[in-house]
Amino acid sequence: MLMLTVLSCLCSSLLLLLLSVSGGKLPEAEVEIEVLHKPFLCRRKSKYGDILLVHHDGYFENGTMFHSSRNEGDKQAMWFTLGIKEAIKGWDKGLQDMCAGEKRKLIVPPALAYGKEGKGKIPPESTLTFIIEVLEIRNGPRSHESFQEMDLNDDWKLSKHEVKEYLKKEFERHGYPPNDTLHENMVADIFAKEDKNKDGVISSREFTYRHDEL
Repeated sequence: MLMLTVLSCLCSSLLLLLLSVSGGKLPEAEVEIEVLHKPFLCRRKSKYGDILLVHHDGYFENGTMFHSSRNEGDKQAMWFTLGIKEAIKGWDKGLQDMCAGEKRKLIVPPALAYGKEGKGKIPPESTLTFIIEVLEIRNGPRSHESFQEMDLNDDWKLSKHEVKEYLKKEFERHGYPPNDTLHENMVADIFAKEDKNKDGVISSREFTYRHDEL
């Protein structure tokens, strides 16, 4: 038994040495995904930049539950944006291409969860299991669809006029009266922050994800 243990350690060390010498990399950690329920109709699937409303239960490897959004706290489902590290990496990887109403089981290794440090009641190097149900999917404020909605002439650039028109529509949609001076000031502030090369337009590349006004 001792000899097998020594051989196992030796093989692992040799693998690491060979990868180091050859310039190779160890394979990245992956999330194990199991679809528990999928609705018959699926109008769209989740992608990076979308905002998801989810219920989730979390379990340790021994089956002990450490959190349930249905039974703890305010017992409310949680909104979060997929792909921008608002949640652990395992969620960003494991919740892509989901339908509203779909439920998945994710087994998340430590590297894609809370790693060597752990967090709160999560010990270091914990492999976690999550049962996650996506209740609703919405376009994020910096989604491809939002950019297309603002880009009135389809040139993949946003002019000050286009941004101003978008702001007007958003104000109207939320029941606020138009305010030309306010819109002008907001546009000026947006371009000061977003127009990185100061060419008078916001390109799709400059269209950063987070901005309060848009």
